[in-house]
Amino acid sequence: MADELGKAWLTIVGIGEDGPAGLSTASRDALARAEWVTGATRHLALLPHLACPSAPWPVPFEDGIVPLLAQRGRRVVLLVSGDPFWFGAGSVVTRALEPDEWIAHPMPSTFSLAAARLGWALDTTHCLGLHAAPFARLRPILAPDVRAIVLVRDGAAVGALARYLLDQGFEDSRLWVLEALGGPRERMRETTAAAIALTDIAHPVAVGIAVAGDGAVLPAATGRPDSWFAHDGQITKRPVRALTLSALAPKPFETLWDIGAGSGSIAIEWLLAHPTTQALAFEADPIRAERARANAAALGVDRLHVIDVRAPDGLGGQPAPDAVFIGGGLSDALLDWLWTHLAPGTRIVANAVTLESEALLATWHRAKGGDLLRIELSDAAPLGSRRGWRAHYPIVQWSVSR
Repeated sequence: MADELGKAWLTIVGIGEDGPAGLSTASRDALARAEWVTGATRHLALLPHLACPSAPWPVPFEDGIVPLLAQRGRRVVLLVSGDPFWFGAGSVVTRALEPDEWIAHPMPSTFSLAAARLGWALDTTHCLGLHAAPFARLRPILAPDVRAIVLVRDGAAVGALARYLLDQGFEDSRLWVLEALGGPRERMRETTAAAIALTDIAHPVAVGIAVAGDGAVLPAATGRPDSWFAHDGQITKRPVRALTLSALAPKPFETLWDIGAGSGSIAIEWLLAHPTTQALAFEADPIRAERARANAAALGVDRLHVIDVRAPDGLGGQPAPDAVFIGGGLSDALLDWLWTHLAPGTRIVANAVTLESEALLATWHRAKGGDLLRIELSDAAPLGSRRGWRAHYPIVQWSVSR
């Protein structure tokens, strides 16, 4: 164990394409004393003269955790790319370990090497790992003059990335294809999303993107235009959505329940608020549920979990929320279930449009407090040869902390 060895039993060593030449003294010492070494096959190939047994890390990555833990009590080295804790394996592996069981020796990450080659400031450059993630994760940041460095799976993925940018209307984006950075095979080539014709791209590969083109830009403010969401009319309209998100007040690492999700617009905007937020959408209509999934995928927020149930059925046993929005299926039974089962401090926001649901919210407001808001909106519309105000159905919104 760690105490018997006098230090952590696992050393996570960042290694670059230059192999042993780029290793720190601490990393070299850990390898010299190791009793077992593991890592990706290409990392092990960089160190052909190890003095101890080694084994390649399996695919998928999660399958290697149990064999690694079985080595407790031995001096073990895990080889990873560059910086283990920046889109690397370190955070996944150490979840299963106590803090004193491991130590890490990072090297410059691929992002750092790419920024150094391109002359880009990392603090103003978006960095994404898209080895196994959809390219749609780029969607919220696609705007002219935005810079991004993305890690992709292989050469074929570079072409797929270019096609995605083309499909989104950003075909003029400049691309720098950065291969095997930091090693003898390093190469950097420049092209555009529209003109890319590279067929000999070596792994590992990163792509620098300078976004350009006439594609639609997703606004950063809450209350995105309704046109960004496919829907059948069952959608919280943009102004009301902005007020609803303001009342829900998303914070980092919080989870939302969106009940009666419809198009999923509320949950999606919650997820767009911060990359660490989570959301569960409950929608009984299977067509709407699938539409919510498609909207989330198109806007790059694959953290939306859509559950095909009618609330309150199916709410039990789900991850506890920090906030709940009721956009459909409002009933006394649902409110009673939520008030009985949710933890104190959970924020609840409910919107009502019918007289019956408005009366229900008024009753609960009188009993439980909170804020009751009536939202009346009108927009200009033709009135003969002139224009007049066309009123929408008023919305009553109740927001309260459980």
